[in-house]
Amino acid sequence: MFAGLPELGISNGEDLKETLTNCTEPLKAIDQFQMENGILLPTLQSALPFLDLHGTPRLEFHQSVFDELREKLMERVATIAEGKDEDRYGKLEELLEKSFPLVKMPSIQPVVMQVLKHLPKVPEKKLKMVMADKELYKVCAVEVKRQIWQDNQALFGDEVSPLLKQYIVEKEAALFSSDLSILHNFFSPSPKTRRQGEVVLKLTQMIGKNVKLYDMVLQFLRTLFLRTRNVHYCTLRAELLMSLHDLDISEICSVDPCHKFTWCLDACIREKFVDGKRARELQGFLDGVKKGQEQVLGDLSMILCDPFACNTLVLSIIRNLQELLSQDALPRDSPDLMLLLRMLSLGQGAWDMIDSQVFKEPRLDLEVVTRFLPTMMSVVVDDHTFTVEQKLPSEEKSSLPYPTTLPDAFSRYLQENRVACEMGLYYVLHIAKLRNKNALQRLLPALAETYNDMAFGDIFLHLLTGHLTLLSDEFGSEDFCSVVFDADSSRNVHRHALRIMLHLHHKVLPSYMETLMKTLEPPKQSSEPVKDLYTQLTEKMDAQKKSPPPSDEAPSLDLGLHPVTVPTTASTPTTPL
Repeated sequence: MFAGLPELGISNGEDLKETLTNCTEPLKAIDQFQMENGILLPTLQSALPFLDLHGTPRLEFHQSVFDELREKLMERVATIAEGKDEDRYGKLEELLEKSFPLVKMPSIQPVVMQVLKHLPKVPEKKLKMVMADKELYKVCAVEVKRQIWQDNQALFGDEVSPLLKQYIVEKEAALFSSDLSILHNFFSPSPKTRRQGEVVLKLTQMIGKNVKLYDMVLQFLRTLFLRTRNVHYCTLRAELLMSLHDLDISEICSVDPCHKFTWCLDACIREKFVDGKRARELQGFLDGVKKGQEQVLGDLSMILCDPFACNTLVLSIIRNLQELLSQDALPRDSPDLMLLLRMLSLGQGAWDMIDSQVFKEPRLDLEVVTRFLPTMMSVVVDDHTFTVEQKLPSEEKSSLPYPTTLPDAFSRYLQENRVACEMGLYYVLHIAKLRNKNALQRLLPALAETYNDMAFGDIFLHLLTGHLTLLSDEFGSEDFCSVVFDADSSRNVHRHALRIMLHLHHKVLPSYMETLMKTLEPPKQSSEPVKDLYTQLTEKMDAQKKSPPPSDEAPSLDLGLHPVTVPTTASTPTTPL
C-alpha cells in the first residue's frame, strides 16, 4: 500500500517498525517520527494539541488535509495543461517523475493518472509499465490508453471486439423485434439518432482525434465484413465517420477521402430521398476519384452497401420511375436514375471489390435499364390499371382479365441480377403498402427464387412482415395465406413467419391455422429465439380459445401511406407506383 515512499525519501511503516524495535524510549521515538514526517508547517504545531482536546483523531485531521491537497493538486495539473505556458508539458513530466513511484498507492494514484491524462506524449517506459499492470491499465484515462493502443493493435482489437459484437446483436435485435409496424421499423430512426447509440459513442471516444486508431477500426470493419458478409459493419463504418463529423474532429474528417460523400449521402438518408442537386454532388465525388487513388472506391462501396443507404437509393429509384411513367419517358432518358442505379450497383458489389482488391466500379448491366425496367414498368401499369378499374362501374370495366402471372423477363431478372432483384423486392413492399392484394398474390411466388436468396434476407423479411400487417383482414382467406406462407421454412423465413403470426393469428381461419402451426413447429435443432416465439404463439392460441372472439369493428387508422403523386398537366394521366 505504501510502495514507492522510500524511493522519494519518505519514511513508511517499515521504517517506524525498525525505529521502535531499536529504540530505548518508544514514546520519544514516536514523537520524533511524527515531527519528521508530519505536515511541515510550524504554525500547525500549536493547533494539533487543541484538536486533541476536542477529540479529533490525528489520523482524521491528516486525512482531511491530504484529501484537500490532492484535489488542489489535481486542479493545478489541469490548469497547467490547459494554460499557454510553453514549458507546461515539461512541468507535468517533472511532476510525473516525482509522483509515478507512488502510482500503486490508492490515495496518490488519482494524481498520477491526472498527470498521465494531460501529457500528449507519455514517456515510453511509463506506458509500458501501465500496460504491463492490469490494474493500472484498467483505471488509466482513455487519453493514455490511446497512446498504448496506437502501437499495440492486438490490445486495441481486444478492446474494440466486444463493442462490435454488441453492435451486431443490437441490429439483429431490431430486425427481430416483436413489434410489427410499417411506421416504426428498422429504417425509422434518423441518422443522428442512430449515431447516439452506445457503441458508436464509445468507439468515437476511444478514437478521439487519433487517425491511426481510426484507420485500425476501419480495418477491423473491412475484415469482419469480408469474413461474415454482414452489411451492418458497413452501417457502422458510415455512422462512425459521421459521429466524428458531428464532433467536428477535423483531424480525421479532413483526411478521410469519403467524408464529403458520406456527409452528402447522410443528408439523403435523413430525407429518404436523393434529389437532383444531391445526386449531382454525389456523382461529382464518384467521378472525382483520381487515378492511383482507386482504393477509395472500396470504402465508398462499403458506405453505399449500408442498408440505410441502399434503402434510400431504391426508394429514390421507385420515385424516379413514377415520374418517368407520368411523363411517358424511358428509364435510359433519366440521368438521375442512371446515377442511382450506378450507386446501387457499386454498393452491392462492395464485398466482391474488397475481397478481390480490384478497385474498379462494376459495370451496370445495360439490359437492366433497357429490358428489366421497362418490363417492371409494364407490371406497374397492369397493377395500377386493375386498381383503377375496380373503382369503375361494371359497364365501364375492360373485358381484359387481370394477368395472374408475371412476365418471364421480370422473374428471370429477379433470379439473375442483384440490382434488378433489389428493385423487384422493393416493388413488392410498395404493392403491400398500397394494400393491393391481387398484385401481391402475383408477385409473392416470384420470391421463391431470387438472386442469392435476397428475398430471404432478414432486412427484407423484417420490412415485408411489417407491410403485411396492412392487409391483416386478407389473412382470413386461405388462398392469400397459402401464397404468403408458401416458402421453404428451413430458410430464414421461419422466425419471421412466427413474428407475423403472433400478431395476426386471430385473423387466420382455424382450419388453416391448425395446419400452419404444424408447419411452424420448430425442429429440435432450431435456435432458442425461434422456440420461444413458437411457445408464445401457442400460449396466445390457447388464451384465444378461452376468451370470446374479438369484435370485427376496429377504429380506422390513417397511416399516411397514400402514393406519392407528381404534378402533371390535365392531359397527362398520373400513374402512381
